[in-house]
Amino acid sequence: MGQTLTEKILDDHLVEGELETGEEIGIEIDQVLTQDTTGTMVWLQFEAMGLDEVQTEIAAQYCDHQTYQFDFKNTDDHRFLRSAAGTYGAHFSRPGNGICHNVHKENFAAPGKTMLGSDSHTPTPGGLGELAIGAGGIDVTVAMGGAPYYIEMPEVVNVRLEGELPAWATAKDVILEMLRRLTVKGGVGKVLEYTGPGVETLSVPERTTITNMGTELGATSSIFPTDEATKDYLARQDREEDYVEIGPDEDAEYDDEIVVDLSDIEPLIAEPSMPDNIVPVREVEGVDVSQVMIGSCTNGAYSDILPAAKMLEGREVDMKTEMIVAPGSKQASEMLARDGWVAEMMAAGVNFSEATCGACIGIGHVPASDSVSLRTFNRNFEGRSGIDDDSVYLCSPEVATAAAIKGEIVDPRDLADELGDLEDPGFELPDKYDGSKTDLIAPDEAVDDELVKGPNIKDVPLKDELDAELSGENLLKMGDNITTDHITPANADALMYRSNIPEYSKFTLTRIDETFPERAEAADGGVLVAGENYGQGSSREHAAMCPMYLGIDAVFAQSFARIHKANLFNFGIAPFRIDAEDYEQIEQGDELSVVDDIRDGVESGQEEFTVSVNDDWEFTAKLDASQRERDMLAVGGKLPWTKQRAGDGASGASPADD
Repeated sequence: MGQTLTEKILDDHLVEGELETGEEIGIEIDQVLTQDTTGTMVWLQFEAMGLDEVQTEIAAQYCDHQTYQFDFKNTDDHRFLRSAAGTYGAHFSRPGNGICHNVHKENFAAPGKTMLGSDSHTPTPGGLGELAIGAGGIDVTVAMGGAPYYIEMPEVVNVRLEGELPAWATAKDVILEMLRRLTVKGGVGKVLEYTGPGVETLSVPERTTITNMGTELGATSSIFPTDEATKDYLARQDREEDYVEIGPDEDAEYDDEIVVDLSDIEPLIAEPSMPDNIVPVREVEGVDVSQVMIGSCTNGAYSDILPAAKMLEGREVDMKTEMIVAPGSKQASEMLARDGWVAEMMAAGVNFSEATCGACIGIGHVPASDSVSLRTFNRNFEGRSGIDDDSVYLCSPEVATAAAIKGEIVDPRDLADELGDLEDPGFELPDKYDGSKTDLIAPDEAVDDELVKGPNIKDVPLKDELDAELSGENLLKMGDNITTDHITPANADALMYRSNIPEYSKFTLTRIDETFPERAEAADGGVLVAGENYGQGSSREHAAMCPMYLGIDAVFAQSFARIHKANLFNFGIAPFRIDAEDYEQIEQGDELSVVDDIRDGVESGQEEFTVSVNDDWEFTAKLDASQRERDMLAVGGKLPWTKQRAGDGASGASPADD
């Protein structure tokens, strides 16, 4: 039997386990990336483990989330990250150089490689045939130290593309169509592998739009085979030597198949406030739009912004609408400027922003109250834009630009008919990606050789080992699809404390209940209860670390998002799965007590635990965990577990071996 592309790459990097769906495997990691809001903890944990030097082929530290440096704490973080990259041997991308996924795609992503990144949109280079996976920061730390990364072998789903996109339909509409079909939970535990004749009709930037936003499906990763389009893109980036032809075998067997006829795709839009709330643009035409934003790691490449520039040529942005372009990389900004398109767009009324994640996480360009914002971003979770009562729609650059011209949501096909002289701008690659590399500092160019820590950078907090008893008050009962933005906000007020867990923990779950941190502290900890898909969204390990710091011992939920569940294990919080009927009965304020000896049960492989509620009734909670995860949970998390194994001399000499 032949192999899928995913299986081929995993097999080539397999160091432990078997490629059987649902079984835990350990794989060698070739590349890692981290960014400024997760990177400080990555390097602090690297230091705490006593590691001396990066062991992966490529390690890259990007500064892309809080580049405006509106507080010395942000600037100190960037200085620390530069010093860590220089001390331990990583590439350093300076603030303003661009979003990690875009810059990494331009410079390092390569077919057949594996990558781990402390950002949920790490799968972006799947459009180049790289198997890239988002993870918590400490997982990146350990992989960067040379140890395997452990994950359950995912299902591999064949997404067969047929036909060709018609006029005004885009790659963004393809992934929106996938979200319409599968929802934000439909990709959990799966790798989406794109095949079929439609693949060759898409360029690499179009493919990376699809793989980037596959994260919103909950997918472990998304990946395309390589072909002439891949070779062509790498040649334009002056990286022809990185090309490798790789794809599935003709007789490969998949766990499932989804067929998408690109010819049937039309302009789509995600209504507030979830990425899977998809409708055709024509169903919401006429809605007034106050703000339009083009950019993000999904649609911030040169070829994403160029169509907007062409559509605006000789036109102006509607007077009641503000339009902002935030390129995904400085390379894109520089090339657009050299071609004259930046001046053209500015003349049309466009405001150019720095190449940053900023607005995507609520830093800068916050929408006005009671207004509609159209964005080419990947997430529109409620409040993520920086204002609680936001109304954010997600769409392609073409749909966004049409709205900027019209001042209201309009299908670009209908606007073209109305104006008479507006043509589909198409998707165009530059002859050469010729942006400068000034802001990307290689390890052999490092300007630092020791760590530089500002006063806001604190030590990594640790959790005590698991006791025989686990009980506590249910401090908060939550619904379905609670995001990491709900758990630990990424807005301007909170983000400056990513290196300072005692301070950052004061924002924990305040999006749901402003009193939570104070109540958790007064109660000396407790437990949390949630519905389905708890922890979806960002990979930020802070969403586990901050509750851990506040004394949370367990989360009882109907289901968990993959990365967040791993982060809970990494920081010693037990993720228990419960049935819907039991969830309905549990109330906030109830006292939950695990009847069993939980330390013994965790270590011995016990899967079901009896939980008493107020000593009145009982339910069964399930712990789905590998033995490795159980061992980590027992000793308080991955950091103490890794150091303990290093002291025992387990699995070799490296302190990071697991």
